[in-house]
Amino acid sequence: MQTQLDGKTIFITGSGGVLGSTYVRRMLAAGARVVASDLPGERADKLKADHGSNDAFTFVELDVADEDQVTAVFQKLLGMGLEPNVVLNNAAITGELLMGAGKPFPDFANTSVTDWERTLRTNMTGAFMVARQMDRDIVGKWPAKLINVASMYALNAPHHEIYDGMPFRSFSAYSASKAGIHGLTLWLAAYWAKRQATVNTIAPGAVFNGHSEEFQKRVSNLIMAGRMAEPDEIADAMLFLCSDQSNYITGQIHHVDGGFNGW
Repeated sequence: MQTQLDGKTIFITGSGGVLGSTYVRRMLAAGARVVASDLPGERADKLKADHGSNDAFTFVELDVADEDQVTAVFQKLLGMGLEPNVVLNNAAITGELLMGAGKPFPDFANTSVTDWERTLRTNMTGAFMVARQMDRDIVGKWPAKLINVASMYALNAPHHEIYDGMPFRSFSAYSASKAGIHGLTLWLAAYWAKRQATVNTIAPGAVFNGHSEEFQKRVSNLIMAGRMAEPDEIADAMLFLCSDQSNYITGQIHHVDGGFNGW
């Protein structure tokens, strides 16, 4: 039976990626009012093309690395009559995203401070600023949930050898920022506990997104389930965390990784 989200208004940052767009689709199907956000561009355009005719869908442009935009976003939504009671800190920069911007994938010795700081600014500081604005505008006014999105590499080291000969590698700033995300979860879960707000981390495993057969084989050998995840399998867990069924869960990291974390 699919988890139902009727009556929920869910705000998602970084909604245009493979997981973000899956969350949007699944949450709309489950009856939620979804406010999707992303940077302007192809990903945002596709979200609007796919869901713009749905009255339960709203799109707002947001760069979570821009403090002024984050400061304004919840007041903007409240002015539209939208009261988010679930927020997903999903926006992130990955090494692959930097490559998509035309940058070569650096080894660790050649990782620039600019790329390191840009990644932490979006992945870690952006999540902090969204949570801080929740504290100012939402938390304590009605029951709320914050779900921070980490990674299988938040609390586990990558197996660097699986990236040998691949056009991408594990990115140090990504791992560092995703570990920090769970630290933020723990701090906020305690801080908001008496204000009707829960905070959890979801740590998705390796999600198939057009990877080569060789890479799929290498990473699948590290996973108990023996394969990469489909985006909808991560969304299944995310919908549960958004629902009232998770009301007694806070301060936890939920590994949805086919058993990668168990070895």
